Amino acid sequence: MRYKNWLLRIENLALTPSPAPALRERGAVAPPLPRGGRGGWGVRAIHVALTLLLALGAHAQLYRGPSGEIGETAAKQRYESITSQIGIEQKLGTQIPLELTFKDETGKSVKLGDYFGKRPVILVMAYYECPMLCTVVLNELTRALNALDWQIGKEFEVVTVSISPTETPELAAKKKANYAKEYRKGGAEQGWHFLVGEEKNIKQLADAIGFKYTYDPATKQYAHGAGIMIATPDGKLSRYLMGVEFSARDIKFALAESSQGKIGNPVLSAVMYCFQYDPSTGRYGLVILRVIQVAGIITVLSMATLIGGALLLERRRKQPTDNSGEVNN
Repeated sequence: MRYKNWLLRIENLALTPSPAPALRERGAVAPPLPRGGRGGWGVRAIHVALTLLLALGAHAQLYRGPSGEIGETAAKQRYESITSQIGIEQKLGTQIPLELTFKDETGKSVKLGDYFGKRPVILVMAYYECPMLCTVVLNELTRALNALDWQIGKEFEVVTVSISPTETPELAAKKKANYAKEYRKGGAEQGWHFLVGEEKNIKQLADAIGFKYTYDPATKQYAHGAGIMIATPDGKLSRYLMGVEFSARDIKFALAESSQGKIGNPVLSAVMYCFQYDPSTGRYGLVILRVIQVAGIITVLSMATLIGGALLLERRRKQPTDNSGEVNN
């Protein structure tokens, strides 16, 4: 059972559909996943691992930079220019501008303050067409919230704001539908909000909470850090949780303190950027891809060993029967 749960978690990460057009154009589409019948969990495991590696290959192509010494220098300069503009500055105690207006997933004009006043709020800055890091953050947040004994809409709210001014309420609605389905405790339809807005309002919010990002025309993607913010019911930043992995215990502790109006201390954590530059190859690649790529390779090897061992064991079990038949004859 433990193995199955672990496999389902990898599967959820690997098979999350990416809306990036470049991936679809490259044909990075996995074959249908077998849900039962012959093959069972062994076939399922190999399918997950191969799908993961397929996605990695497609993303690697997206971030390939110019080759050669001159190209590598130019790529490195561009990388340094971009990373100097991104990061997460912890502005604990800062008042979030609740008067800012956005559109929710239904297209309705709302104020940020509409989601404050009663409960603490988990604030997530992302964009819905992000090919990797935003999806990982939202997936891991959903996993942690599923393990939490508190419920969205009762003890806290979740607000996800797109940093891309070109994204639409329709796209936000699709994203919300995906995560409302993944969240198993109910309440996400009323308590998890996906917003889009104008660039000036997005920028003002991002500046207020210390979320620094920039658009990279070369890859047609946004460069940004990974993390979530917790705010008090009256809209003050109380805690930052950095990275892409969140524990239910940390989230509950942060929400409990935030609900009482307490402001936490800055966390010492390296901010994970959404891409990195490799001067030896002149390529860009997501930091998280390195971790997932190793995990994918280990998964393939582990599953191959497991299935190979099962087949060998089955063959050995059949062998005595075959030999006894020969003796009797």
